[in-house]
Amino acid sequence: MKKYQIILVSVMALILSACKSEPVRVACLGDSITYGHGIMDREHDAYPGVLSSMLGEKYDVRNFGVCGVTAMSGTDMPYVNEQLYRDALEFNPQIITIKLGTNDSKPFNWKEQAHFKSDMKAMIATLRALPSDPEIWICLPVPAMGHAWSINDSVISNGIIPYIKEVAQEENLPIIDLNTPFQGKRQYFPDTIHPNEEGEKLIAQFIFDKVFAGRKK
Repeated sequence: MKKYQIILVSVMALILSACKSEPVRVACLGDSITYGHGIMDREHDAYPGVLSSMLGEKYDVRNFGVCGVTAMSGTDMPYVNEQLYRDALEFNPQIITIKLGTNDSKPFNWKEQAHFKSDMKAMIATLRALPSDPEIWICLPVPAMGHAWSINDSVISNGIIPYIKEVAQEENLPIIDLNTPFQGKRQYFPDTIHPNEEGEKLIAQFIFDKVFAGRKK
């Protein structure tokens, strides 16, 4: 009888272990807007942290934002050369958001525009090859309300966003539009480029509504 009790306990332990599923790994890739530049408590108030709070313990949301980086690889700070990008790959995420392009608009970076699409596609190919077979979402960058750090909103609107849309269509990837909702909303950008806490909350809400609203239990 004791033998059967031991077997039953073992079976129950296995069942309980199976029921405790690991949290879904979410990687937010991006630049200083993802990082949370200018946010006092960026761990919690940059949009990846806000998104983590919204999703709860069933999701492991991590911030892989790096200030100043670009989507293109022939620039002053390619994202793919950063340690945090390698950390993101090692994290083996199941859901990925990519928010890049703002720094690519700088004149000395935009000279490489001929490579924008191919460089983004190369990054996507690397992400798709991960063992987790991740779901990838590409964000349209928020508008720039000024020319700080040499960032150019005209290039963002007329060059980068069209390229991102083409990449998304050609790679059959969904888009999160973070540009249109912020048009004319200067109050969310104290330094004209980076959102404040309220702006970061809105970004998190837009991502949540587009990616997670239909699946959160």
